[in-house]
Amino acid sequence: MNCLLTNPAEFAALVQRFFADRLLQQKNASPRTIAAYHDTFRMLLCYAEREIGKPPAKLALVDFDVTLILNFLTYLESERHNSVRTRNARLATIRAFAHYVALQCPEALLLTQQIQAIPMKRFERPMLSFLSREEMQALLEAPDKQTWCGCRDHILLTLLYNTGARVSELIGIRVADVELTVSPSVRLHGKGRKQRTVPLWKETAAKIRHWLVFANLKAEQALVPTRQGLPMTRSNVAERIALAVNLAANQCPQLQGRSVTPHTLRHTTAMHLLQAGVDITIIALWLGHESPVTTHGYIEADLSMKERALAMIALPPEIGQVRYHPSDDLLKFLEGL
Repeated sequence: MNCLLTNPAEFAALVQRFFADRLLQQKNASPRTIAAYHDTFRMLLCYAEREIGKPPAKLALVDFDVTLILNFLTYLESERHNSVRTRNARLATIRAFAHYVALQCPEALLLTQQIQAIPMKRFERPMLSFLSREEMQALLEAPDKQTWCGCRDHILLTLLYNTGARVSELIGIRVADVELTVSPSVRLHGKGRKQRTVPLWKETAAKIRHWLVFANLKAEQALVPTRQGLPMTRSNVAERIALAVNLAANQCPQLQGRSVTPHTLRHTTAMHLLQAGVDITIIALWLGHESPVTTHGYIEADLSMKERALAMIALPPEIGQVRYHPSDDLLKFLEGL
């Protein structure tokens, strides 16, 4: 067998060049993309060591075969209980690496073709979950605004609801990204290094002004930091939202037992804008969607809009089902002819 396929040093060099040359230099991938690829390889290498007994330093390209990858994907779903979407994202990373290996090492072409032929799994798309206006108001009022953490959490929830930001966008907001003078707005750093500016409601801008003075934040700091002044993590945000939901459930029983995530609040923003009559293309820009087609899911999720549309439809009567009855005045007129 070709020594390139059995040499652990060659496999290690390919992985290193994939990250350093392909992702960083050639594709200029974002730090978030690099981190996601890094997590996939870390889990795959740990799984390979467990299953075939080879530590990462002794793993060769020949070990990186379709059987290992298929078993790894099964492990993600069965043992780690990852969703199909997460499984597909991990597979996309592995297929990208296989494509790079095929270009760099033609001897491994058959091996990489087999990996690239692994299909993505289809999955059911659940209906979008969102909060009613009453539930959202109860959630906003839940944190104790007399404390530092409570005030920070109130700003966090208000920003998520006002902007419809993804959690990664929220934790990336710095004080310098907020404009509070003429036209209050916030600059969000979105997926694929795209940036967009979202207007702030007057109430939101007033709360942020108070928060900046209360927390004594500097321009380079995160707008919603931890107590140590560092940017919050995704898990931090999820925990604070879960805490607010538990508190809000005392005033709003409908929230009892509800699973509310940062993305639930993003859906809530979109739905409330849609119900207020905002054009769907504007909502797509607001949320940073590539296309309004992505935003159409909110129309499908809004039952009240469907009911209103149904009420506007006048179904034509079937032939012979409705008979014409002339008025009395018309009958008298006909009799006098």
